[in-house]
Amino acid sequence: MGVSPLEALALLAAGILGGIVGVVVSLASLVTYPALLLAGLPPVAANVTSTVSQTFIGIGAALGARRELGGQRAMLLRLAVLSAVGGALGAAILLVLPSRTFEIAAPVLVGGASLAILVQARLAHHRAFRPRGIRIPTALAYVAVSAYIGYFGAGGGIIALVVLAAIIDRPLGHVAMAKTALAGLANGAAAIGFIFFGPVRWAFVIPLATGLLIGGYIGPSLVRRLPVRLLRALIACSGFGVAVLLAWRAYAGG
Repeated sequence: MGVSPLEALALLAAGILGGIVGVVVSLASLVTYPALLLAGLPPVAANVTSTVSQTFIGIGAALGARRELGGQRAMLLRLAVLSAVGGALGAAILLVLPSRTFEIAAPVLVGGASLAILVQARLAHHRAFRPRGIRIPTALAYVAVSAYIGYFGAGGGIIALVVLAAIIDRPLGHVAMAKTALAGLANGAAAIGFIFFGPVRWAFVIPLATGLLIGGYIGPSLVRRLPVRLLRALIACSGFGVAVLLAWRAYAGG
């Protein structure tokens, strides 16, 4: 199945928008997945192609956020391993189980994470809620979130942001950029499995991934300009919207 020049331009534009949205409010799949459906791909192929393409958001964000990611090398390397393990696990689950498996839990997970983003600032001054680095519970939680990103994806960036905020003792904007770069690894690990066993549509990956690389690079510069409270509100409100949409699809839409 080929891509016309007009479809390629539309996917490039969707990729740029998705890359920016992915960095700023952690919802790239909300742009890329529908764009691929509109381009004529069936749901599973669209999900797999979107996941493979989103690897390039992480590359763009890592290049655009070198200043914010500086000084976190040791922490990010350890998190990268967890992200890759989770992403590979998510790909394996997707290739074995039906996509309905996570649909029921997704609205609760995304809605809860959005609420956590809102209240995190108020809880941060309490010692019990301060970031404590990588511990067994947070490591397991991050592997699970990375598996969710590799498998289902929708709203996974918001859940990952909450888990990483409990690990990385940095401002929210810095955590968001680390989240985007690490999510690229989760998607990349999932992509390896999809390349061999999944219905990846490469003609669609090329323009979409190019746009995501550009958008991922642009995104950090926008995050730097947003006040922390506004960034938190944007992420939370977007997450609540996605939770409602996922709930409607899972419970009412059949």
